[in-house]
Amino acid sequence: MTLRKFAGLGALLSIVMPSLAMAADEVAAPVLNSGDTAWMMTATALVLFMTIPGLALFYGGMVRSKNILSVMMQCFAITGLISILWVVYGYSIAFDTTGMEQGVVNFNSFFGGMGKAFLAGVTPASITGPAALFPEAVFITFQMTFAIITPALIVGAFAERMKFSAMLIFMAIWFTLVYAPIAHMVWSGNGGLMWDWGVLDFAGGTVVHINAGVAGLVACIVLGKRKGFPTTPMAPHNLGYTLIGAAMLWIGWFGFNAGSAAAANGTAGMAMLVTQIATAAAALGWMFAEWITHGKPSALGIASGVVAGLVAITPAAGTVGPMGALVIGLAAGVVCFFCATTLKRKLGYDDSLDAFGVHGIGGILGAILTGVFAAPSMGGFNAATTDIAAQVWIQCKGVGFTVIYTAIVTYVILKVLDMVMGLRVTEEEEAVGLDLAQHNERGYNL
Repeated sequence: MTLRKFAGLGALLSIVMPSLAMAADEVAAPVLNSGDTAWMMTATALVLFMTIPGLALFYGGMVRSKNILSVMMQCFAITGLISILWVVYGYSIAFDTTGMEQGVVNFNSFFGGMGKAFLAGVTPASITGPAALFPEAVFITFQMTFAIITPALIVGAFAERMKFSAMLIFMAIWFTLVYAPIAHMVWSGNGGLMWDWGVLDFAGGTVVHINAGVAGLVACIVLGKRKGFPTTPMAPHNLGYTLIGAAMLWIGWFGFNAGSAAAANGTAGMAMLVTQIATAAAALGWMFAEWITHGKPSALGIASGVVAGLVAITPAAGTVGPMGALVIGLAAGVVCFFCATTLKRKLGYDDSLDAFGVHGIGGILGAILTGVFAAPSMGGFNAATTDIAAQVWIQCKGVGFTVIYTAIVTYVILKVLDMVMGLRVTEEEEAVGLDLAQHNERGYNL
């Protein structure tokens, strides 16, 4: 009887044990988190919403009426162009980690491999994220929206004077040689140049805003001033569009910053809060600085202040606390106001829609102040930031490298294109307006 019991127990174990082993394997395998997935899909839509229609309206309202369609067309064309380049090779350049090793500087520290070209190996079952919680397809699309808006921001610097054909080729080359490599250096992980330095850039202060702002400054200088600038009045033709666009950017930026947590968690929640605080502070900072300086607050000023605050908090959104965000926002509003007005007038460059004054300066300021306010002693949440001076130096290194690399490569691209095909429309086309000259359309048919 006892032997039969043991025999029965053995038979039972022979059935149960494989099942338990299979269950253990299933537990160990990455499991998609539907909550994180839903949030990341929402954040992705919000970031795309920032470019079309947000940035298209924001920029479109600031140009003269004869150029509104040209600016909007550029935003839409860039959205299509970069989407395709991203899946062909951009995602691979930015995030393929082949050949990378922490502490080792080699070619792959600057430029990702091509193992993910044409999204090789990506299937509905591919899962990624900090803890492998959501589809890789969602991550690819989320990062694609960042790649889209960055070159679109540059449009504001050379608005009203660049040929559409030259713009398309410039953006394709700039994306390949500047955006994707900078994204790789900052975000790809161990072995990435600026990642290994310890540069803090939660959602793109360096990758997006300094990158685009510096490229915009170089572009507006290489192309030269608009005909009649600065003596001819070139007032925005529809500030209502600009305010609507700024509101869309403000809302969409929650996807930009909170989405960069790559999960629906406490970091995302804090990123949302500090984004709101910094943006509100910057809007008021710009408004009061303009009020004191020029005697009246303007709608264009407060809209610009909103964007300055959004830009400045971007690198810090995942590491600073509410009071740090307040200081960063106020500083951004005041500093960007003076750079977009006084500094631009003194230096004489024609940054049409203040891409450098807002995105370049705001990104630099935010990146450096991240080194201060990420420290727990300053209310931040980055436990590794125990030496503020050391972190600020690291942030300055990241800013300096990005400024120099972007400026040099952007300048070379533009000069070569200018020699090959010409960058600028003719004086007659500029006088008529790019809507008619480049697209044979009018924004307004009265």
